[in-house]
Parts: sequence; C-alpha cells; structure tokens
Amino acid sequence: MGKQKSHKATAKRFSVTKSGKVKYNRSLRRHKLGIKTPKRKRQLRGGAILSESFASTVKKLIPYA
Repeated sequence: MGKQKSHKATAKRFSVTKSGKVKYNRSLRRHKLGIKTPKRKRQLRGGAILSESFASTVKKLIPYA
C-alpha cells in the first residue's frame, strides 16, 4: 500500500505539537491595522490551539506532520 499525500494548503497553515494538539496562526493581522485597537492586535499576535472537533479533520489531511 502506498503512502498518503499531505494536503499542502493545510500543511502550510497548521502544525501538530508534541502532545498532538493542532497549532495555527491567527488571521486578520496583515493590513488595515489602523482601524484595529491595540488590544485586538496584541491578542492576534500569538498563535492558537485548534479545537478538538476541527483538529481530527486537520490531522487526517496532514498525516506525517
């Protein structure tokens, strides 16, 4: 049986931690930053952990990550 292919768009956006959680970067931080409050920009700066319901789907798309 052959290997599975990783979904490349998913592989670029998500990564799996050692404990098996799915990590991603937050969106809406590229442009129009003058409108957004400093608090909002600060909260968007860090990454986030994907919820378990979505994480199972993402893990199927990136089997070797």
